[in-house]
Amino acid sequence: MPKRVDHPIILGIVGDSASGKTTLSAGVAQILGEEHCSVFCTDDYHRYDRRERTDAGLSALDPRANYIDILEQHLRLLRRGEPVLKPNYCHAHGTLGRPKYFQPTEFVIAEGLLGYTTRAMRDCYDVKIFLDPEDDLRVKWKIHRDTSKRGYRLEEVVASLERRKQDSPNFIHPQRTFADIVIRFQSPKGANGSDTQLDVRHLLRPTLPHPDFTPLFDGSSNAGLHLELARDRDGKPVDVLEINGNISDKRAERIEDLLWNLIPEAGHLRDQVGRIDVANGARTSHPLALTQLLVGYHAVKAAMGVRAY
Repeated sequence: MPKRVDHPIILGIVGDSASGKTTLSAGVAQILGEEHCSVFCTDDYHRYDRRERTDAGLSALDPRANYIDILEQHLRLLRRGEPVLKPNYCHAHGTLGRPKYFQPTEFVIAEGLLGYTTRAMRDCYDVKIFLDPEDDLRVKWKIHRDTSKRGYRLEEVVASLERRKQDSPNFIHPQRTFADIVIRFQSPKGANGSDTQLDVRHLLRPTLPHPDFTPLFDGSSNAGLHLELARDRDGKPVDVLEINGNISDKRAERIEDLLWNLIPEAGHLRDQVGRIDVANGARTSHPLALTQLLVGYHAVKAAMGVRAY
């Protein structure tokens, strides 16, 4: 892939527990090419194991329960293209494992809970994404993940959510303000309960040069797609792109074509989007696939040295 900048591109994906960070990261890594892209989990920098956190009355969302200073140091090293000896946390068992040697690739996706906590960390990223799904969805995703993959009982997950009720607004949500793009998945009215039918709302801040989506609004049917100028929570102007879960295949393909035409440098990776699958082998929702493609677009543009206007 052609590249102009002389350092690895660091893409940040931050959000609350079970907000979809791993799903988004995996899809973006496929789009960029897994030989060019590696995923760096910032949640491995826990200071204590699960039992120690419980005894201390701390949750993993609390910066005091994490080595934030070491994470800062390692992000700076990765941006310089230097390897790090990264901590390793076993999420299935809640234990601290043997550190792992991590050599940055052309693209590094740094995903986790606290990636934008400090200015020093934020300065290391080329693109910053914040995931802010509808909370009922996030709770559903967390219960499913923790009971099916991490060995928790349902009552343990519910108790954990209750204990973290104040940690999320205190430590996770404030990071939203530093993101270039805020992504919100939400259930449409009359939803059938399937995650393949979710709507997605992209809040696009002017800190990145976003694609020109106006060719998609040429007088033909705009069903499934909406773009408007709005105000963020702080009153600053932002673009809002909404994609409905029921968008037609033809309409979604037009958006894909637009984005791929804007990044011809990555055209040889185009077939990767079609490999974004759900567990039963079916294609995921168009909003999810298009979200992954939009994030991949920004990573490629950052590698080419394209910055905000």
